[in-house]
Amino acid sequence: MVNSGVKGLARLLCRVHDQPLALVPHQGPLILAANHVNFLDAPIIVTHLQPRAVTALVKEETWDSPLMSYLFNIWEGIPIRRGEADLQAFQKALQALQEGKILGVSPEGTRSGTGVLGKGHPGVVLLALRSGAPILPLVYYGGERFHQNIRRLRRTDFFIKVGNPFTLRPVPSPISREVRQRMVDEIMYQMAALLPPAYRGVYADLEAATQDYLVFAPGVQSNLPPPPLR
Repeated sequence: MVNSGVKGLARLLCRVHDQPLALVPHQGPLILAANHVNFLDAPIIVTHLQPRAVTALVKEETWDSPLMSYLFNIWEGIPIRRGEADLQAFQKALQALQEGKILGVSPEGTRSGTGVLGKGHPGVVLLALRSGAPILPLVYYGGERFHQNIRRLRRTDFFIKVGNPFTLRPVPSPISREVRQRMVDEIMYQMAALLPPAYRGVYADLEAATQDYLVFAPGVQSNLPPPPLR
C-alpha cells in the first residue's frame, strides 16, 4: 500500500518516462549504478522497478528523519557511513546481491542537485569485484527542475535511461587506489554516455573514456558511441 501510494504521488507530480525500465533484467543479482540528483530518485526508481526486490546503499543520516526512516526501512535500505570504510554496510550489500536483489549504488556519493555528474568514488568497484554481479548503468534527468516547477504548479518530466550491462574484469589483489579510480571512471563514462551532453559534467569528453576493465557479454555493445570515422 505504501509503495502504491508513493508511486501514485510521484506520477501525480511528475511525468515519469519509465519505458526504458523494461530493459532491466527480471531476475538475478544486479548492481544499479545510478546518478543522484535529489530526493525524487529513490522513491521513483524503487517503486517503478517493482515487483523486483530492490535495495540501496543510503547515507546513514537519512534515518534521522522519521518519514524517510519509515520509507527506507520498508525498502530495506542499507545505511552507510560516508567518508569511511563501512564494513557492515559492505557485507549487507554483498548479502543482498547473493539473494538475487537489485542493489542501487550512486558512485557520486552525494546529491548533485543539478543533475550534472560529479566525480565517481570507487566503493562500487569492490562490491562488483567481490560479488561478480553485473553492473547496469541507469541515469535520470529532469527531476532537478522539480522545485521550480512545483512553485508554478507544473508537473516535472522525469526521464530515465537504461544502458547495457557489463562486469568488471578481475584484477590481482591488492588493487591500488589508482586502478580503483580508473575502474569507477570507466563506469561513470558509461553512465555519462546515456545522458544529454549538458549533464555529463566531469565526464563530458567521451572520447577520453577507456574500457580496459569492462567486460560486455558477447553481442552486447558498450554504451559509449562508436569512435568517429577518420
